[in-house]
Amino acid sequence: MNFALIMFLLLVATGAVWLLDHFVLRRRRAANAAEPWWVEYPKSFFPVILIVFLLRSFLVEPFKIPSGSMLPTLLVGDFILVNKFAYGIRVPIVNLKLIDIKLPQNGEVMVFRYPENPSLDYIKRVVGVPGDQITYRNKRLSINGKELMTRGDGQYNYVETGLSFVAAQKFEETLGTHSHTILMLPEIPVVRLSDVRRFPYHDNCAYDETGFTCVVPPGHYFMMGDNRDSSSDSRYWGFVPEENIVGKAFMIWWNFDDFKRIGQAIN
Repeated sequence: MNFALIMFLLLVATGAVWLLDHFVLRRRRAANAAEPWWVEYPKSFFPVILIVFLLRSFLVEPFKIPSGSMLPTLLVGDFILVNKFAYGIRVPIVNLKLIDIKLPQNGEVMVFRYPENPSLDYIKRVVGVPGDQITYRNKRLSINGKELMTRGDGQYNYVETGLSFVAAQKFEETLGTHSHTILMLPEIPVVRLSDVRRFPYHDNCAYDETGFTCVVPPGHYFMMGDNRDSSSDSRYWGFVPEENIVGKAFMIWWNFDDFKRIGQAIN
């Protein structure tokens, strides 16, 4: 469901009634006559819808985390806020950029429209910007030939959908200026070759049983989940084009199961 489109249609409908009443209907009513309900209600909702639409389109937008692909950074059920202007000012609905502000950087957590189905919003970590060579072999990530620093940090246990218990290895990884935690499952292959699709710029990548190397094309980004072995990401469906960017995730604003997470910054 395209919530932004629904909000826009409601804004147009209520705004049209407000304009019609302001310039035509009000002048025809008797001085003490009450507004008909079909005028009163749209006029009441119009300013509220306008404010919400502007906030969501240009400032911040809330999202709910639906899966465990970003564990342990983001938990299933986290409600997060996304900065809509961090990477530029865009036209609502069509997502056309009007003003550049900054480009996404490696290590940032970004919300974007899923390339295979732009009606879906995905959230992953940027691990490759245009021109980067991304290599992921034997579960070690390298960018432009330099292997990222990682440090073992014990074990992380969680329950997957379907109530299956998972015991993952936890590592601290430094990517750009961001230090964050990633999870790995030793028994899971680096990449499931049978799941790799034929995506745009597929020829920029070379896959084998030990991993892959990809060169990020201009105007695109390579994304991976922090829960490395339980994430559907750029390894499988390819690069994220710049026009699919929604914004930068920056804060957890609510979690019904763990109030301590409220207000935590997303690193």
